[in-house]
Amino acid sequence: MTDLSDLLVPEAIASALPAANKKALFQHLGAVATRAYGLDARLVADRLAAREKLGSTGFGGGIAIPHARLDELRSVVAIVALLPQPIDFAAVDELPVDLVFTLLSPTGAGADHLKALARVSRQLRDRSFAAKLRGAGSEDAIYALLVGVEARDAA
Repeated sequence: MTDLSDLLVPEAIASALPAANKKALFQHLGAVATRAYGLDARLVADRLAAREKLGSTGFGGGIAIPHARLDELRSVVAIVALLPQPIDFAAVDELPVDLVFTLLSPTGAGADHLKALARVSRQLRDRSFAAKLRGAGSEDAIYALLVGVEARDAA
């Protein structure tokens, strides 16, 4: 069962985020971080770009997991975006990316950051789950898949 409810709020889902490249993507993700978590958009975009310079966060299979650390945060939070047009991310498999799961962590959250990254990457490694996210059709449906609403309702 998927349950990433501790990382996500519904406002952190963007189902059709237009971005021509990584820089534009990070700017859009910053705007979503402002809307969802009250963070400074420019700071988020700058931190994501700085982390990306260390090496691509392109996970493979059209998925990227960009991440950054921010002093302003008290816990790990996430932003999920679907891109209508895939962009080059220098991913390990060289495929362009259309599914982006961003993690933002407090500066001192070493273990919590790594645990969240492992949980997310484990979930996204499931190709059928990634396909469900891509086909969800709405931000509410994407959020429901990520927080396991369907599984809880069926129990």
